[in-house]
Amino acid sequence: MAAAEPDTATSAPPKLRADARRNRQKLIEVAALAFADNGAEASLEDIAKRAGVGIGTLYRHFPSREHLVEVVYRRELEAMAGAAAELSEKHPPDVALEEWMRRFVSFMATKRGMSNSLRILMTSHGSMFAEKFGHVRGALETLLVAARDTGAVRGDVDAADVMNALTSIYSIPDTPEWRERSHRLITLLMDGLRCVK
Repeated sequence: MAAAEPDTATSAPPKLRADARRNRQKLIEVAALAFADNGAEASLEDIAKRAGVGIGTLYRHFPSREHLVEVVYRRELEAMAGAAAELSEKHPPDVALEEWMRRFVSFMATKRGMSNSLRILMTSHGSMFAEKFGHVRGALETLLVAARDTGAVRGDVDAADVMNALTSIYSIPDTPEWRERSHRLITLLMDGLRCVK
């Protein structure tokens, strides 16, 4: 019999009380910020404290650091995949594409902080994460096609090109200026993608 998959980040086990569901969601939100800000040094005790719960509550929801990392990472992937529709409703296609890429930088900041634990998870759940990341690539493709169809960006660039450029940002040394430098690179990338009118 196959093992049951872990809970997704956006849904809690149905038997949780409302306060327990709120605690779980708060822990996930705080952990995402902690991993982005402090990387592998993020303390589970500090995450619990910032979420306003005890460490025992954290461990009841997430028995290990790897389990918490998995739930946070899945939540981030789902948010990136879902952001395309949200941004398309609010912005012109090229602006929606640029805003999505800026969010992707924040996603990478969180991923950077979880890298060691993610390596362990990828070994055991590689196909699941590949499928989830496929949805992220699909969101980028949707935004890029919409921007190309309006003539806002060049027609000779595909989603794989843009994704390769975005993921190369991950290789920038982890310094205090990393996020600022990453956003400058997004501006540079969009300048290269936009059609000159």
